[in-house]
Amino acid sequence: MSERFINPAISAVPPSAIRRFFDIAGTMKDAISLGVGEPDFVTPFPVRNTAIESLLDGETSYTSNAGILPLRQEIAWYLRNRFQLDYAPEGEVLVTVGASEAIDIALRALVRPGDEVLIPEPCYISYQACTLFASGVPVPVPTHAENDFELRAQDLEVRITPQSRVIILSYPSNPTGAVMPLERLREVAALAIQHDLFVICDEIYAELCYEGFEQQSIATLPGMRERTMVVSGFSKAFAMTGFRLGYLCAPRAIVAACARIHQYTIMCASRQSQVASYNALKQGRETKYADVARMRESYDRRRRLMVQSFRDMGLPCFLPRGAFYAFPSIRHTGLSSEQFCERLLHEQQVVTVPGNAFGPSGEGHIRCCYATATDKLVEAFVRIARFLDTL
Repeated sequence: MSERFINPAISAVPPSAIRRFFDIAGTMKDAISLGVGEPDFVTPFPVRNTAIESLLDGETSYTSNAGILPLRQEIAWYLRNRFQLDYAPEGEVLVTVGASEAIDIALRALVRPGDEVLIPEPCYISYQACTLFASGVPVPVPTHAENDFELRAQDLEVRITPQSRVIILSYPSNPTGAVMPLERLREVAALAIQHDLFVICDEIYAELCYEGFEQQSIATLPGMRERTMVVSGFSKAFAMTGFRLGYLCAPRAIVAACARIHQYTIMCASRQSQVASYNALKQGRETKYADVARMRESYDRRRRLMVQSFRDMGLPCFLPRGAFYAFPSIRHTGLSSEQFCERLLHEQQVVTVPGNAFGPSGEGHIRCCYATATDKLVEAFVRIARFLDTL
């Protein structure tokens, strides 16, 4: 009976497929998870210790809605020197509870009922849901393995209508590991300017690129700064998922609109998380981000191991250029991605995520996270090969 009180727009959004498989695995004694996208590194001790000292010093009050100024200043320095992005700490940087909050409030600030949000897919599962929560209309734009999962301008252009308002770019990509070369970014930028569209760039994996690949931000291109928001955070590259600390950067008017939602719904991010994140950037500046480089090198080794293992099993797999996911094709097995993942989990206790969780374009693939200890990866590959032998 109580269901009648629930907003139908909320009921229409399915639960996270990632969490569904993870929860099932939690009931299994010997499960190996390649499902949840979380670093297997512990946050470096100096960063953890900063949060501890902050607590011991009694720093338990609210902060400014926008976040403590030293952190915003350090974020601005980091973006300027690492990614050639120039934002003022006062007014153009907003500290959020993870990059997820930043995406949510950005869409609520920008999207009017009925506005269309163009979402290249396969993509992070929250984009469609957050668009619906903002009363927008998600418009999937497929990308393809034969194009290295890069967004092609022609695929985007045919989906632009008078109702189009926002493009979400998420590169390096979760789940495919694709990056967007500069040539492709320029083509997307030209369309954004031509059709007066705003771009939200989720760059949470920008530090995790391999083999000389880099992900330039579209915000650095001519005419794009005033129509772009850059979203990032500390969860992935800095191994700080539990701290839930992210940020968004955009022109002042956009940040002010986001801050209005943020101040009424969140107030501010945790002070301890802010202090720890400040230390992560400050220490990173002094050490030339040695901890990030160390983790990236480890992911790179595991990336190559995972892709080669899948290929040896007969599963075609794009070699990811960023993030920490592989997205092998399982089409030749004759199983849907959900059937494959469910059977693999129940028969061999290996957690993967069905590709269709990331949109219809992901069907025929599974997502596997290689931010997992090497010995567990090797055992998972043995189990997956054993499963394939039964098909």
